[in-house]
Amino acid sequence: MMQPGFTDPVLDAQSCFRAVLEAMSRPGLVQQAGAGLTPPAPLAPATAAVLLTLADAETPIWQDAGDAAAEWLRFHAGCPLVAAPAQAAFLLATGAPPSLDSLALGTDEEPQAGATLILQVAALEQAPGLTLSGPGIEHTHALRVDGLPPGFWAARQKLRPLFPRGIDLILCAGTRLAALPRTTRVTEG
Repeated sequence: MMQPGFTDPVLDAQSCFRAVLEAMSRPGLVQQAGAGLTPPAPLAPATAAVLLTLADAETPIWQDAGDAAAEWLRFHAGCPLVAAPAQAAFLLATGAPPSLDSLALGTDEEPQAGATLILQVAALEQAPGLTLSGPGIEHTHALRVDGLPPGFWAARQKLRPLFPRGIDLILCAGTRLAALPRTTRVTEG
């Protein structure tokens, strides 16, 4: 049986869009989204809310959440699903993400064509773990992310010399989300 999407699609999408916008403009600041949403497993409410908000019929999505999530996304967002990560504007990784350098990174002339990786993690907290700096952060900001694959931050760091090309990152855990645009510098520890 198909799980329901947003109860009020317009207001719920607007609320989630504000949370994503706030998260992107203030990297590492944890926001709430998706409360009351019951997507199919393994999708967390925040992950599902972000996808319902940002995906549409012209947004190619790559996902690793399985057939139930694929059908749910097709039905509620009307988005096309692609088989190759490099073809996707948005990527949903509930497990280990594809190799970051294999994703659409944009070009120097069109950096906005870089993909957004929506990565579902075990937990997000505004606590020591990562030190963030860059645009939108006055000095530094602390963020603890549990459940990332080993070497993830090193792989992201390898993309820094390509700036303005790169990927943006939205981390989701339960009903919590945080964003790290490609301009955000991350130091572990």
